[in-house]
Amino acid sequence: MKKLVIIVVTMINVALLSSFLVRDPVPPEVAYPTGYRNWAHMKTTMNKSGVASHTGFQHIYANEKAIAGYAAGKFAEGSVFVFDVLETKEQPDGNLLEGKRKLIDVMVKDSSRYPATGGWGFEEFKGDSKTERVIKSMAVKYCYSCHANTPTTGYVFSKYRE
Repeated sequence: MKKLVIIVVTMINVALLSSFLVRDPVPPEVAYPTGYRNWAHMKTTMNKSGVASHTGFQHIYANEKAIAGYAAGKFAEGSVFVFDVLETKEQPDGNLLEGKRKLIDVMVKDSSRYPATGGWGFEEFKGDSKTERVIKSMAVKYCYSCHANTPTTGYVFSKYRE
């Protein structure tokens, strides 16, 4: 009986230790989208409420592959979207101007690198930084958890507007 207790306690300890050592694999980093402001501008929205980091002017840009994906109804490997968020500066006359960049969110289609998130890699870069990453390994929690609700549109929220 004593041997059985020792074996059970040992197995429990091994299981507990394993749960601390086994982690979700860290997805590969998403590259900063150099030159994205020269891509197609999809739309601009103004968000005045919600998550503070995402309030302000929101510009969405798409590369050529992403644009073709809207028409095809399926986004090809290499499609990239950028969500550029800028502060809002209200003027005395009521007009709104863009302020400093708050962040850019990037979404890149690469099914082999990002199978756990519908084939999309996600990242958020802080302010004007091309290296200061915010999302890192938390893409499932912060990005894909919402995008997973849109499989019929290829996990993309925006729509093409002519």
